[in-house]
Amino acid sequence: MPLIKSISGIRGTIGGKTGENLTPVDVVKFAAAYGTWLKRKLNKGNLKIVIGRDARISGQMISDLVSSTLQGVGIDVIDLGLSTTPTVEIMVPYLSAAGGIIITASHNPKQWNALKLLNSKGEFISDQEGKELLTIAENEDFDFVEVDKLGCYEKEENAIELHIDKILQLSLVDVESIQKAQFKIVVDAVNSTGGISVVPLLKKLGVEVIEMYCTPTGDFPHNPEPLEVNLDDIMKRVPSEKANLGIVVDPDVDRLAFICEDGSMFGEEYTLVAVADYVLSETPSTTVSNLSSSRALHDIAKKYNQEYQASAVGEVNVVSKMKEIHALIGGEGNGGIIYPELHYGRDSLVGIALFLSYLSKKKASVKELRNLYPTYFMGKKKIDLSPEINTDLILKKLEDQYKNEDIKTYDGLKIDFSNSWVHLRKSNTEPIIRIYTEAYTQQEADQLADRFIEEIKKIS
Repeated sequence: MPLIKSISGIRGTIGGKTGENLTPVDVVKFAAAYGTWLKRKLNKGNLKIVIGRDARISGQMISDLVSSTLQGVGIDVIDLGLSTTPTVEIMVPYLSAAGGIIITASHNPKQWNALKLLNSKGEFISDQEGKELLTIAENEDFDFVEVDKLGCYEKEENAIELHIDKILQLSLVDVESIQKAQFKIVVDAVNSTGGISVVPLLKKLGVEVIEMYCTPTGDFPHNPEPLEVNLDDIMKRVPSEKANLGIVVDPDVDRLAFICEDGSMFGEEYTLVAVADYVLSETPSTTVSNLSSSRALHDIAKKYNQEYQASAVGEVNVVSKMKEIHALIGGEGNGGIIYPELHYGRDSLVGIALFLSYLSKKKASVKELRNLYPTYFMGKKKIDLSPEINTDLILKKLEDQYKNEDIKTYDGLKIDFSNSWVHLRKSNTEPIIRIYTEAYTQQEADQLADRFIEEIKKIS
């Protein structure tokens, strides 16, 4: 598989050839570039970086390489060890660090790993910062230090506990109400760090926990992306245990999915919808998700006479828009909850606490809660084009063709119709246009995607 270098980090499969896969050489090169970039940007000594990893098999090896390389650049390392993406994000400002590196390939299978890069706020670095870093890596323009200036190394073993304590102190997390509800919950942590974060959180909330795949061995028992097609085991286990619900997280605990008491999916798009429903019922606020997320969040905002805005796709873009309009809740339709009172990052742990607070106060079942929301269906397709075709020109022609509709052009082309929408995004690396649709039925969503595939073919 190819080595994927982007503004937010480096990702690839373990083993193989340097420059084509995620090899030790590539890890060292990129970690050195990040350390060098930070030193030049901040122009001061005694910098420290927080690192943490999910439980995937290659994680310790990658962590050791990253740690040693940063020390070689003259940066002190604070190692959280097994951790979660949101925990690392919280610990960067808490420890007054200059940045952070999360060693995780998120929902990708076990042969993948990656470095995700944070700034001093514990947020993902910007597009421009990523480009500066990539230039340093490509030119191998590193600032390694002499022996007397090598960085130090220390471990921090209480980060997840601190993260949980911060959540329990949030004003909208009703610990007493959750404890009184006496929930029984099945947890699928895909043998990663959800087992050492989700489970302790639930136990502090007085929940009876039934653990599935909660030992952080990194040996994923199924495809770790929390989609219905991968969750047959827990969808059967929840009703068989007569549990109130099931909770599923991905390996680094920034994506969250729920299973209803009858074993059906709550729907990954509706994780954010339900949490936003609770937050807006208590604190009026604008809301944000990205252009490819469900219209259901817009409906929730409208219910409370609040404004909804859509950002370009990507967590860093959602965060930027949330800051711009002072949104108190936002996120992505893949089950990513961003709650700024805690921090600006997708966080399954705070999502769980807010969801259970709402559920306990509503005194409803998970299925009853889901039935309160409008049902939309999404389609995801793509069209391959020949390399000589100008994809920008195709999108411009479609923009002109649908100029009388509600259109947005800051991330590809999104066209909002009265009962559906289509979002067209070109790939940055290959001649492909990805097509996302949403409508009231799956058939309508798929037909809308097929319609635009035919329109693109005619134009090209």
